[in-house]
Parts: sequence; structure tokens; C-alpha cells
Amino acid sequence: MKFNRVAVTGMGAICGLGNSLDEIWKNALAGKAGISTLERQNTENWPVTFGGEVKNFKLDPSLMDLKDQDRFDLFNQFALHAGNEAIMQAGLSEAGYAPEKIGVLFGTGLGGFPHIEANHKIFLEKGARRVSPFFIPSVIPNMPEGLLAIKFGFKGINFAVASACASSAHAIGLAATEIMLGRQDAMVTGGTEAVITGYTIAGFASMKALSKRNEEPHRASRPYDVDRDGFVMGEGAGILILENYEKAKARGARIIAEVVGFGASCDAYHITAPHPEGLGALLCMEQAFELSGVKKEQVGYINAHGTSTPLGDVAETQAIKKVFGSHANSLSVSSTKSMTGHLLGAAGGLESIFCIKALETGILPPTINLENQDPKCDLDYVPNKSKKKDIEYALNNSFGFGGTNSSTIFKKHS
Repeated sequence: MKFNRVAVTGMGAICGLGNSLDEIWKNALAGKAGISTLERQNTENWPVTFGGEVKNFKLDPSLMDLKDQDRFDLFNQFALHAGNEAIMQAGLSEAGYAPEKIGVLFGTGLGGFPHIEANHKIFLEKGARRVSPFFIPSVIPNMPEGLLAIKFGFKGINFAVASACASSAHAIGLAATEIMLGRQDAMVTGGTEAVITGYTIAGFASMKALSKRNEEPHRASRPYDVDRDGFVMGEGAGILILENYEKAKARGARIIAEVVGFGASCDAYHITAPHPEGLGALLCMEQAFELSGVKKEQVGYINAHGTSTPLGDVAETQAIKKVFGSHANSLSVSSTKSMTGHLLGAAGGLESIFCIKALETGILPPTINLENQDPKCDLDYVPNKSKKKDIEYALNNSFGFGGTNSSTIFKKHS
């Protein structure tokens, strides 16, 4: 069976590095940390008081009126904000596709935790009758897709992917598959997450998964460094517009890159820890190459899962070395989570965008805070400063609790 080619024609993002893609990319290339002391909530008695928090955000009222902004959880608003940026960049609303041939497919790991926490408190303190009638619509994981589809009239495939920290990467792979198979002409895809709350911080801290560098948050996320002590919570959204390549070309769209390979697997090993030899990660990377037909030595850059955890960074490094063999020494690998924190279910969306921007610009974002490299992590991690490198293909890895894994290969457009 001959598959349709999949073009990337638009991108939008928001995270601790900025409220637009241009701002985020500029700050990423400068090696800035978008991680700071939390400001939106009272963090007294929290074990961790910092994260990759979005600052100075207010959703455009044309996307959601002010009354509804108080009713709908923040992950919905991030999706509308970044989705609108991507749609405008692609000119998707004027593309001429039938509404039923444009789908929306996002990933989110946890859904609307801030509103869950707030309404639980209301329920306990004021009773059931005071719980908001918007509570359930506000927090369900598929509501960002619904809101965006309602806003723009997209009537195609529409659902949410929830696979922990691989959610948005899986969403992108599934969205690309819909276009490859010809079932959709265009897809709005990626991920959104906004779960920096007392509950989630307490939960991850109890697992000893989080860094506790409260006095130096900007230095807390330090993948591959011997002094790494856990990941840093982040939030935001990363949204892509995917289109049937030939139809995008015919309508005169600016094609930024292509999605050429996608793989998914499971470690089948542990609920939270990665397989120590990275076998699940190895499987999904191999699957991505099998689908793409790309030779491994053609890949020049990997945006790694790289969460800054003692076990995860080593396991992924081992998997990369096994997949790429001697070419691993020629690869550049970076973890942009060192700057953004870990966006959980939205990580793969944002980090896929970083891959595409690296292809488009020939500049690789760095891994910051890499001051004393772990001998077990012995690849080129683009330490501390971005670097110029002309690459033809880039790969994104996203892994999650439950042993779920995803790898996506992007091709430079020429």
C-alpha cells in the first residue's frame, strides 16, 4: 500500500520559555532557563516550590470569552492559544478542505488537575451543590480538542490520547497515520498540559521523582549531569498542523518539514522505572526507522526524552547507542527539558517542534546545566550552548510511566 506523505505546515507553542513559538525558540537557542519559583499558587509547605511555569498569560477573548476562561481549566486555554498560532501560520482555515477532513488529536497526561483540586475543596467545605456545573467539561482530557473544533468548525476525527509523558508524541504519530491512510486531509495535533498543583507536586515528590533544588530552580533540570536529582515540572502546549503533502503543495502552503516515521512500544518492565538497558526505547526507534525507510546514519539530531532522572538518562543513552551503533558518536542529542522543565503529556508536542525548528534553521538547541557529565552518558549532548549543524533528519523520543514509548522521525523540507 502506498502511503500519503505528511507535511508540517504550522506550529504553535507556549511554555515557561515564552508565550509564542518565536519567543520560545529565541530563548532556547540562547540557553535560557524557563524554570523559576512558582507564582500562581501559595506554595507554603510544598516540598518543591519551582517549575517551568507559564508567565503573563491571558488567552485572547476572541478564542474564549472572559467568563468561560474562569470556567475552563488552563490546559484547555493553552491548547487554544498554541493551536490558534499553528492554524494561523498554516493558513488552515482558508485551505479549502472539507470540515470533515480536518481532525484534532491532542495528547494530555493528566487532564484538568487544577480544577479537580479546586472543586474537591469546594465539595468538602461547601457541599455538593456548590460544585461548578462546568467542572466535568473543564477537566476531561478531550475537551481541548472539542473546544478547538467548535471554534474553527473542524468536523473530522477528534479524541484525546492519554499515555503519560508520551501522550502528545503518540498523538502526533496517530495523526500522521490518519493522513498517510487518506482518512484525513489535515490534522491539528500535539499536546497540552497544565498540572502544576499542590496535589501533583506532592505526588511526584513522594515518589522521589522531582528535583528539590528550591534555592536554585534555574539549575535544577540538568540531564546527563552527575548531580541530577530528578525532573522539574513544566506546563504548556506544543501544536502542529499536519497535512497531506500533495494537497498542501497544491494549495501553495509553506511546507516546513515532513513526518516520515513513527514507532511505539512498551518496556513491559516496571510501572515507573525504564528498562535499565532501554529495550523498549530501542524497539520504538527501530519501528520508526522501519516505517520511514530512513537510514540511521542520515539522522543528525535527537531531541531526547532526557528528564534529568538518574535512571532514565542512562537507559535512553544505552538505547541510542544500540540503535545507531558507531553512528551514535556522530549524533547530536539534547534535552530541551533542561530549559522548559518536563511538560508531561505535552512534552512530545513541544519537543517535536524543537526538532522541526532545528531542521528548518540548522541550529540545535542545547542541554543546559551540563557541568559535570555522567560517564555513563557519553554522547554529544550539545552542552550549554546551541550549535550550528545542517541536518536532514531529526528524531524525537518520548517515554512515560507504564513503560510506554514513542519515537518520531522528521525530515527537512527542501
